[in-house]
Amino acid sequence: MVVSRWLRLCSFCSHVVLHGREGTAGRRSLLGNRILKNPKGTRMRPGGAAVVPIRLAHGDLGDLYESESVQRYLQKLIEEFRDISAKLQHAHLSEADRKLMIKKHSELTPLADVFRGIEQAGKDLEEVLSLLHNPADPKDEDEHLVQLLREEEASISCKIAALRKDLVKALLPADPLDSSDVVLEVVSGRTTGGDICQQFTREMFDMYRGFAGHKNWDFEVLNYTPADYGGLHHAAVRVAGENVYRHLKLEGGTHRVQRIPEVGLSSRMQRIHTGTMTVIILPQPVELDVYIDPKDLRIDTFRSRGAGGQSVNTTDSAVRIVHLPTGITAECQQTRSQLQNRDTAMRMLRARIYRSAITKEDEQRHTARKQQVGTRAQSERIRTYNFSQDRVTDHRTGYVTRDIKEFMRGGEALDDLISDVREQVEREALLELVDSQR
Repeated sequence: MVVSRWLRLCSFCSHVVLHGREGTAGRRSLLGNRILKNPKGTRMRPGGAAVVPIRLAHGDLGDLYESESVQRYLQKLIEEFRDISAKLQHAHLSEADRKLMIKKHSELTPLADVFRGIEQAGKDLEEVLSLLHNPADPKDEDEHLVQLLREEEASISCKIAALRKDLVKALLPADPLDSSDVVLEVVSGRTTGGDICQQFTREMFDMYRGFAGHKNWDFEVLNYTPADYGGLHHAAVRVAGENVYRHLKLEGGTHRVQRIPEVGLSSRMQRIHTGTMTVIILPQPVELDVYIDPKDLRIDTFRSRGAGGQSVNTTDSAVRIVHLPTGITAECQQTRSQLQNRDTAMRMLRARIYRSAITKEDEQRHTARKQQVGTRAQSERIRTYNFSQDRVTDHRTGYVTRDIKEFMRGGEALDDLISDVREQVEREALLELVDSQR
């Protein structure tokens, strides 16, 4: 009967709110979840057409929830959480043991909360499916009610998928440097002809400046060495904000550009030129534990280089510092003050020495598993910017996006690509972790 079905639905959900008549726009599901008309992550052009990035087929991070090894590792942590929770109820624990257990309990609590959320959502889904497939009276069909149940089923399924993804993220080993600020360097590379490398380096510099604005980060220029015709040889900036290193650490590497020059014979003959530039990401932790003996430094001063006129100093204000044991060099000529330039160069030198040290540690800890997204070495070609075909391709994941002008603004399009690459790296990191726990 219709009445009995509605009574069962009322016991499951307190109210249903509907807005509008057309489609599902503005409608809320039985659990009060808003049903969106456009899928999440779809970017729209001004005219209304969707711009959907493409990538090679590989699993979503949430798919790892179904992995047998991940399930074993998860159950082990949940049992550990329940065991610690039970032990903390006893008052006869020593103070030292209680502190250790409280610390471990706080570390596992976010994981346990998401796990409980998945269990509850699973029970909700079972109840909806029971109402949908086992009606009180099979002869009594209410199309509107069935539609509501199907929408609720889809909503809960999406919620479970999102929770599973959150759960997998909670399993990931934390990178202690993720919250660090960074020194970002862009360096012009070699080219098959023309000055497209220097121009591309300047465009990349502007792209990361736009991305910093998109993320509300501080963008402090430490060094800027321009080239002819508006190009850029090298620049170093300090980027500060929330989780800067987490977002930018995978941008380090060789970036390739393919384009037809705007002027010259190649432009008239429509010849495509290829050039490269390199991005270097140096983390700057709050506590930068790097001791540098002043005896190991050679400090040189020279006149700053520039385009001429007032842009060139008449005093030796530029500073170059060389760390003799490692050969690592840093220089700065950004201001007319030698003391300020020396201080900036020392900050860059410390970051480079620190980066060199953690790179060696990473190589020592590197396992035999081959990363899907590469070794992340700075020398690898990680991305190609094809201006003639209006396409950006990340070679580590196969992610492809169009509208290169929009991408080079450093907004949402770049953010989407960075998130995709980071997700695949996290996927591999988790697989390595659970395999090591066998």
